[in-house]
Amino acid sequence: MSLLFNLKLPEDIKRLTYSELTTLASEVREYIIDVVSKNGGHLAPSLGVVELTIALLRMTDPIRDRIVWDVGHQSYAYKILTDRRDRFPTLRQFRGLSGFNKISESPYDAFGVGHSSTSISAGLGLKVAGTLQQKDIKTVAVIGDGSMTAGIAFEGLNNAGHLKQNLVVILNDNEMSISPNVGALSNYLSKAMTGEIYTKFRKDFQHFMEKSPILGGPLLHFAKKLEEGVKGFFTPGIIFEELGFKYIGPVNGHNIKDLEEALHNAFIQTSPVLIHINTKKGKGYEPAEKNPSKFHGVSKFDKSTGVPIKFSGEKTYTQIFGETITEMASKNDKIVGITAAMPDGTGIAILKEAYPDRVFDVGIAEQHAVTFAAGLAAGGLKPYVAIYSTFSQRAYDQIIHDVALQKLPVVFCLDRAGFVGDDGPTHHGAFDLSFLRIVPNMVIMAPKDGEELMEMLRLSENINLPVAIRYPRGEVDRYDLPHNSVNIAEPEVVFDGGDIAIITVGHIFKEGYRLYHLFKEKGIDATLINLRFIKPLNKDLILKHLNGKSLVVTIEENSLQGGMGEYIQSMANDADIFVKFIKFGIPDIFVEHGDLESLRSLVGLKAEQMAEKLFNLLKL
Repeated sequence: MSLLFNLKLPEDIKRLTYSELTTLASEVREYIIDVVSKNGGHLAPSLGVVELTIALLRMTDPIRDRIVWDVGHQSYAYKILTDRRDRFPTLRQFRGLSGFNKISESPYDAFGVGHSSTSISAGLGLKVAGTLQQKDIKTVAVIGDGSMTAGIAFEGLNNAGHLKQNLVVILNDNEMSISPNVGALSNYLSKAMTGEIYTKFRKDFQHFMEKSPILGGPLLHFAKKLEEGVKGFFTPGIIFEELGFKYIGPVNGHNIKDLEEALHNAFIQTSPVLIHINTKKGKGYEPAEKNPSKFHGVSKFDKSTGVPIKFSGEKTYTQIFGETITEMASKNDKIVGITAAMPDGTGIAILKEAYPDRVFDVGIAEQHAVTFAAGLAAGGLKPYVAIYSTFSQRAYDQIIHDVALQKLPVVFCLDRAGFVGDDGPTHHGAFDLSFLRIVPNMVIMAPKDGEELMEMLRLSENINLPVAIRYPRGEVDRYDLPHNSVNIAEPEVVFDGGDIAIITVGHIFKEGYRLYHLFKEKGIDATLINLRFIKPLNKDLILKHLNGKSLVVTIEENSLQGGMGEYIQSMANDADIFVKFIKFGIPDIFVEHGDLESLRSLVGLKAEQMAEKLFNLLKL
């Protein structure tokens, strides 16, 4: 990698020949593959935009100008070629580089991202901010075609067309064609109609026609309709033209010279421009090219073969969800599944393989997914919405207004609850217990292990109210404990004794169970309760086990603000039980990325940390 590591970045990129740029692109790809194979991350998307990244850095000043990457998982090459080349091996590691763009990480990151489809709206805001401050700032929003399925992307396009700012949107088309009308003629016409000569002629012609008192208006209208007709017949960009954008493309997204020409033509316009580029997802790494979906987001893998490195044979919570819902669907034809572009990540792909007509992938459109599910439920079906906890935040109004208010039996299967590890604060499921428990009519469950997840799913089938089941990323937990069946509203009293109560919710039971044994090692008995339900909850049973205790410890991998601990304490106070509470959970901060053990240690959620604090309090 002699060229990449001998450049002063990003300045030196502008002086390289096209032959040297080809070499640079190859070295960047190899560097990305090497690091992601060790750290995990979003491989295929970043491999597809290396040439685009180089072209953007050659055609802009990335400190003065603004480049916004949608989602951010396409930005690995951008990190390397700006100011993070030497730190790139720390990608997604604790205290290392984020897997996404982050304003606090680099002055080259214009906007922080993690959830999709925000680039156009954010880019428009940055462009307007520059205009109002009389700054001539080039602004580019790079959005993947999958992200264009979200409503906010079209809201941004609509507003950008109305404001008529020279925002440049790059649509990275790496999996689908927007229209069959693509090819050399389309590309030629797009170039011709946005080139300098044609752009100057159009401005002069418009100026001349506007001054003509008789024929100017009609002729100008006719000329505009003629241009639209020609472009609409030969190009796929008519929808963007109707939204007020100039359309350029399709452009070969792996040809730096073509990309530079398209960017040049875009920047000389006075209105918004959409550049449609075609790229190959996973380019440069054969396993990713053959299976781009599999290599979209990956854990560690063998670089030579592309085979994932597995650490144990345990099933994940995600797998158990997929297998259980499929088994349920085999006996109940009213069960349907919904995902927002995450069939593999949520495990619902297992159901889709068995019953393809009963699973609906709505694209990156969580708001639509929830209201669509509400409609399915109102129509007599039993919809299961498989969604990451963090992405359910995007559909909060729909959960309240379209589902809970109408008491519709939609089941929300919230994967990635709690810490997700390397993806960091944009993906941690830190708030679902807090924002769901205040919603009337909701039933909220959290399993401590895989067996409870299976039972809760089966229980949900016969609950005629909205249900949320939250469970974590990763392999299931197992305990050498007798299994107690799950019954609506009933907590599980695992151990009963002593004047200390430990209450946990969900998978963090692992740390509560360990804490219980640390007390036992000190010769102290404690009551250990696995809450199972947040709503509804058998308050009488909980209060019975709190009454007379000298200390209550609550443990949750959720925000302490509005979480389970606050709920239990207020419940006790309302019943005139004023016992000392110590609440462990996620503090009022956005927790960084890193491995699970490091993150739990960071916020004091390891059993040994909790024991030290409690033993000091009790003077043990």
